[in-house]
Formats: sequence, structure tokens, C-alpha cells
Amino acid sequence: MTDQAMKATANTTADMHGQMAELAKTKGPTFFKLRTRLPVQGRADTLMAASDTMSVVLKTYAQAGENGLHRHPNEDHVFVVLQGTAEFHGPNDEMRVVGKHEGVFLPDTALYWFKAGEGEPLVMLRVGSDKGHDGDVLERLDIHGKPVDGNSTANKEVELIYGDSYFG
Repeated sequence: MTDQAMKATANTTADMHGQMAELAKTKGPTFFKLRTRLPVQGRADTLMAASDTMSVVLKTYAQAGENGLHRHPNEDHVFVVLQGTAEFHGPNDEMRVVGKHEGVFLPDTALYWFKAGEGEPLVMLRVGSDKGHDGDVLERLDIHGKPVDGNSTANKEVELIYGDSYFG
């Protein structure tokens, strides 16, 4: 059995790949605590657990943090809001607010983007499942089918600045 202490944030896609590969070596249960520092600017991904086919990530977004319209062609995933609210948007300007203890399931075909609602930082649990394709599970494609790195200015990445508060 493995206990995961408070993990480091993945600052790049390569960081996330490395962390996922290391955690995937675990052959028994992985226990984790949903605790992380909250950003006052930007967003952070903290990998909680991973296998060859699944990942669990604690995602934090400062107020109004957002990303660009995209989909994940090699992964189905779910978001569950633990704190704050998230506005999920589709490719035709449709929008749905997801609040605390609510979630959304996104198959690999779903185009979406989201931003944190006003009032407090957004904290979401993200669980992803590899579709078994030969492609990269972290790949994201824009509305035109072109690759977009999740940690890029094209995906509206801004400098991450942490505050003094924590979730969990």
C-alpha cells in the first residue's frame, strides 16, 4: 500500500507525464488526501494517483481562471466540483454552471472549455480514463483538430501564484 503525501504541482505536460509514469508503477492501493495550496492567479494540477489506464488529479483555479475550447481524443474524463463553481461552455456558446458536489462527464468527443465562477477559487477532482488508443492520454485538440498544449499561452495559461490558503 502506498500513501501519497501532498504532491508537487505538475508545471508542464512533461511533468505530468513523468508523475503519471512514476505512480503507475504502484501495484497496490494508493491512498491520498485532497489537500493543496490555492492559487490567487493561474491554475494548478496536482496528480493524486495514476495507473496505466486512469488518473486522478486535483485541479485548482484562481478566480476567473479559464482555458480554451478543446477535447481529449484519447480519454474520457469527469470533473467533480469540490469548492466554488465552474461555468462549462460548449462549441455553440451553450453554458452550464456546475456547483459544489456536482459534476460533468466528458467523453473523448466533447468539445468544452470552462472557467471558475466568481467568489472563491475553484477546486475540482478530475478522473480520466485512457480510451486504449495509441495516442497520448494528455493530448488535447482545439475545435479545428489541431494540438494545443494544456500548459501554453494558447490554452490561456498565466503565471501561477499561490496564496496562503489551502483546500482540504
